[in-house]
Amino acid sequence: MSRIGKNPIPISSDIDVIIDNKKITIKGPKGELQHLLAPQIDIKNNKTELIVSINTENKISKQLHGLSRTLLNNMVIGVSKGFCKTLEIQGVGYRAQINQKNQLILNIGYSHSVQVNPPSGIKIEVENNTIIKIHGINKETVGQLAAKIRSLRPPEPYKGKGIRYTNEIIRRKVGKAGK
Repeated sequence: MSRIGKNPIPISSDIDVIIDNKKITIKGPKGELQHLLAPQIDIKNNKTELIVSINTENKISKQLHGLSRTLLNNMVIGVSKGFCKTLEIQGVGYRAQINQKNQLILNIGYSHSVQVNPPSGIKIEVENNTIIKIHGINKETVGQLAAKIRSLRPPEPYKGKGIRYTNEIIRRKVGKAGK
């Protein structure tokens, strides 16, 4: 049995949880998210917390138990507080900006500028031309967009130029030894 799956999910008073068979809709001040549970997972709603349990004892249901609880917990956190990922751009001449169409324009050392279109429900902010903040209620899409932006120019190990997460530590290599 999953240790994570056993923990109840606390729900504040400003969050609505609607359970329709295996489809769960969570509404909060920031928005609304939906999730379809696996057939092996059951959910019970006590007005202050959600309890996730399994209805069959097999390997797959045990694997899905903790996963389902974590996904639902992320949904509750997303509709109440939201998620944010912060990226930093380092390098001479590297910069980012937002255009009128809400697209992220990156100048990161290529001969052309790179445009990133954010998916619906995601907001991108740029501070000081070098700090990119990605906000949203779905943890998966926020993390996926941050990873996509980082993959456009990952930090290189010699000078550390590129796009990195704010708290990411880049292991530096020693360059060529002179004669």
